[in-house]
Amino acid sequence: MALATFGVVVPAVAAVYEFVIKGRKRLGYRVQMDTTVTDVVQSEHAGPLRELRQGGDPLAKPTLVLLRIENNGATFIDTHDYAVLDDSRVGLRVRFPGRRVAGMVVTELSDDYLRDSFTNGDGFAADGDLIELPRTPMNRSAHYKVLAALERADGSAGATFDPPEVIGGIKGGRIVETQSRTGTPKRAIALVGFLVVLVVAQLLVFLRSNTTAPLDCATGRLQVVGSTAFAPIVREAADSYRKLCPGAEFAIDMRGSGEGLQALQQADAGVLAFSDGEKPDGMPALLPRPIAFFLFTLVAHPDTGVHDLSPEQIRRIYRGELTNWREIGGNDLPIRLVSRNPGSGTRAALQRRVLNGVREPGSNSDDCHTPDPGAEPGVLRCARNSTQEVLRTVADTPGALGYAELGAGEGQDGLTLVRIGGHRATVSEADHGTYPFWETEYGYTHGEPDARSLTASFLRYLTNQVGADIIRANGDRPCADLANPAICRPA
Repeated sequence: MALATFGVVVPAVAAVYEFVIKGRKRLGYRVQMDTTVTDVVQSEHAGPLRELRQGGDPLAKPTLVLLRIENNGATFIDTHDYAVLDDSRVGLRVRFPGRRVAGMVVTELSDDYLRDSFTNGDGFAADGDLIELPRTPMNRSAHYKVLAALERADGSAGATFDPPEVIGGIKGGRIVETQSRTGTPKRAIALVGFLVVLVVAQLLVFLRSNTTAPLDCATGRLQVVGSTAFAPIVREAADSYRKLCPGAEFAIDMRGSGEGLQALQQADAGVLAFSDGEKPDGMPALLPRPIAFFLFTLVAHPDTGVHDLSPEQIRRIYRGELTNWREIGGNDLPIRLVSRNPGSGTRAALQRRVLNGVREPGSNSDDCHTPDPGAEPGVLRCARNSTQEVLRTVADTPGALGYAELGAGEGQDGLTLVRIGGHRATVSEADHGTYPFWETEYGYTHGEPDARSLTASFLRYLTNQVGADIIRANGDRPCADLANPAICRPA
């Protein structure tokens, strides 16, 4: 517990240091050169340096100072950030003890916008041993340099001088002398070393405690039944749960939402059923828990030439009013419908969300290619027991149209995912009411399970732990991820 608290406090302290102390407004200055040039001026190769004068007389013992002014904080410095009176044009003053200023010039601007602060001469002047610098706005890391020619003051003795002094202040920050540095700062090395020690300590604690099961583990055996569309997620989540909790066993038999609910109705504890949508009437003992926002899609054989169908076109197709794809702009192929058997949650979602509650007609063909003997003429219809069987049949049948859970449909080759009314099957479109073919995936239990049971633990795992990531990885969303989570709730 103490180590966990320690692991929270350290990042917090580091954040305070980084953003409150280190990151406030800070103006830096650096003396990059301070040298006597007497021998150079007297040399025959002095060139323009011979012209250094003060009051018309050549400089007798001149020195040159190159000063760099920089914003080395983490925020922008504006003209009003300088700690001076509002009507002052001067932001900083630089004093050179024991010397007089003969002249100065700005030699380098990191950004062109800095030029405006120096062109009119306001706040940029020299007087005695002082240089006055203007209130210059500076972006982060911006800098400028000032080269000053100095003469020894009257009465000054010695060959060396005290370093320049920068006079001024920054509101809410400070002015600091900076230095050229190479390598990694000692503070950074110390911080990294400290964090390494902390990580190693946490790893040792983890390894020592790794023999115990996670806090929410449960043991026992759980039978899982229901939706074939949700089956891949259930199997992946059960495998993951088993690895974390070795004492858990799962018997997974997913044959459809309807069959799963019927099996749960006849059982008691130890059975969990998943359904695409709400249970039918007449099952008051079954309690629902919203697990995921589940997207479905229409899938077509590519030879149909159809990529988008309006809701009314879909309803006319399933009513049998349209029999050939050319009637709605597709290719000259007969329409063949591949559906799920009655009791399928996916079929119920299509009827409820897309067909306006109208029941889908029964099948009239076993192979989806030829009608059964005695079948009435019209659209050819066949039914399959699972999502994967529907997808395989549509992919193998020219002119076929079917429906499936989105994640399964996206992973199948040889299929066209059909938009509805111009809208693709996405969580955003469905969440905002523009894509109609979706349903809430419910986990049903027979009464309220014991909080310590494998049933309750696995349901929590699906919604709050790694299971939620598994749901997302399969193209669906936990209900909590929605902009309007309430639409997942039972009506």
